[in-house]
Amino acid sequence: MINWENDLNINEVREIRTRTTVYFGCGAIQKINDIAHIYAERGINKVVVMSGRNAYKSTGAWDVVEKALKENKIEYINYDKVTPNPTTDAIDEATALARDFGAKAVITIGGGSPTDAGKSVAILLKYPNETGSGLYEFKFTPTEAVPIVAINLTHGTGSETNRFAVATILEKNYKPAIAYDCIYPEFAIDDPNLMTGLSPKQTRYVSIDAVNHVIEAATSKVASPYSVTLARQVIELVGKYLPKAIQNPADKEARYYLCYAALMGGVCFDNGLLHYTHALEHPLSAMKPDFSHGLGLAILLPAVIKNIYSAKAETLQYILEPILKDTTDAQKTAEGVYEWLKSVDVPNKLKDEGFSEADVEKLTELAFTTPSLDGLLGIAPTKATKEAVSAIYRESL
Repeated sequence: MINWENDLNINEVREIRTRTTVYFGCGAIQKINDIAHIYAERGINKVVVMSGRNAYKSTGAWDVVEKALKENKIEYINYDKVTPNPTTDAIDEATALARDFGAKAVITIGGGSPTDAGKSVAILLKYPNETGSGLYEFKFTPTEAVPIVAINLTHGTGSETNRFAVATILEKNYKPAIAYDCIYPEFAIDDPNLMTGLSPKQTRYVSIDAVNHVIEAATSKVASPYSVTLARQVIELVGKYLPKAIQNPADKEARYYLCYAALMGGVCFDNGLLHYTHALEHPLSAMKPDFSHGLGLAILLPAVIKNIYSAKAETLQYILEPILKDTTDAQKTAEGVYEWLKSVDVPNKLKDEGFSEADVEKLTELAFTTPSLDGLLGIAPTKATKEAVSAIYRESL
């Protein structure tokens, strides 16, 4: 068997250029020194650091970042209250803190939540009369943001390489997505050394997030050869290395290739966009803010595969071949995806997570009324009727 991965040294840091310059590889966190130097020379002497409460420190990332900022005489303020499924209220709080401090750039340290919240703050620092809810209800269209540096601590979201961000408007059970060119991070750091401490559940869920990104991006109405070929490689790498990371969380080679898969997954859906699975998951985690995004995607995926198979059979056969033996029809493919999920210890259904038949109508309504989600449903490969969406939720119970 040809194994091209053997030809690469995971301890050599490479640059991967998308719209973002990504420093990728074990030890890449040290590149924050170069970034801080660049910013200091530009006159960026104050930054806001967006993070959760613990991981930015427990991974060791903060020790390196703080030292680099101090050595380059860049003052900082840290907003460390970003939660999973960040809210517009938290974004407003962080923006006020950053604005009062005089922050000229944003550094995010964490997974998708701190990255997305940081992108939002970066926009609002340029728009002093706007709010987080205004941003996510599309009451204005931003064209500017302060510079963003995304230091990634998980291998799932891909947000460090693209123009997307997500936040929850709690009082409306809305979880919209925004996409603006101004929030591509200028620099990103993907260091697998920072990811070996991910819990087994996080490891599974974030990697399944990456798989969902590429399945949707390869099968949307705007899919391209680029998104299809990236999708197959991402699925192949996750299929190969996720079991290894589950078995040995400290396996840096496994983390390296899962991190690469997630990074390319972010590029993939930046190109091919997303449809059913994300459009239907957002109402789940909007209704239950503690619900894991990646778990929700996993639960929905088999029913989504069954729905779209008739429109994208050959694409699904190609991209899923690395993890499935039989993709000859919709039912077998959906069942095969569920068996793969069970093989990585994610057998869950919506009922296991507290959802019931009584929630289907509300979830379906949110899928069609939450700002931005209609855009995702509009590029699904099959017609996204309320009946079709309700059926996916019901089959996922």
